Amino acid sequence: MLIRVGYDIEFDLPAPTPMLTVLKVHPSRAADLRRPDTLYTEPDLSVFEYTDGFGNRCGRLHAPAGALRLHSDALVEDSGELDAYQPDALQHPVEELPADVIQFLLGSRYCEVDKLSQIAWDLFSHTELGWPRVQAICDWVHRHVHFDYMLTHPGKTALDVYNEATGVCRDFQHLAIAFCRSLNIPARYATGYLPDIGIECHEVMDYAAWFEVYLGGRWYTFDARNNTRRIGRVLMATGRDAVDVALTTSFGNAILKNFVVIAEQVAS
Repeated sequence: MLIRVGYDIEFDLPAPTPMLTVLKVHPSRAADLRRPDTLYTEPDLSVFEYTDGFGNRCGRLHAPAGALRLHSDALVEDSGELDAYQPDALQHPVEELPADVIQFLLGSRYCEVDKLSQIAWDLFSHTELGWPRVQAICDWVHRHVHFDYMLTHPGKTALDVYNEATGVCRDFQHLAIAFCRSLNIPARYATGYLPDIGIECHEVMDYAAWFEVYLGGRWYTFDARNNTRRIGRVLMATGRDAVDVALTTSFGNAILKNFVVIAEQVAS
């Protein structure tokens, strides 16, 4: 199947502003692009592209004062299959993990492993290691946290989500990630496009958050907010938490004026 993905984002900049962007489709999906995900800017600006320490495709630009528009409209070919399911995927002993995976066991800005470790062991130490334990975490977070756009804020951490039991998709994932890391399961934050394929949904399209865990020698997708396998995820970026995958980072005041996300199946 073909999935159309893109965005139309507008800012008002009171002064010239350097910016970073993480708006490209992840390199792991680059071969699936059937129309490139070119970042267009109005006014026309030079965008220096680079790869960050997590392997994400990023951009760097310097915008003049005034209106700034960032937009893209790409096509991605997708298998149409549900998220991978491997219930016998094993959990690795920490001493056997690859060196580049170890960082995803540690606490981070939004995932306070030190503060949630005992809670995680109290809740999940009785569960079977590996895939069943991660699924038990997703089930618990999905039941415990109530989705509400009005009950979150930019500084909300996994511990806040546990205590307040409210949040948006990134909050669900931060809590699940913190629990996984507390139980020695490497977990990383993921963001991208998630079209409404095969489900009934009446929400305005937005970027989605999910998380990945390292089991059985590879990374698998889990989603504590939706807690169901989905079709058509298009990964953009991964990191320790939401800090590492911010769509745009402005080094100055940037007033958001318009934000539209496109993620939909189209005819082949």
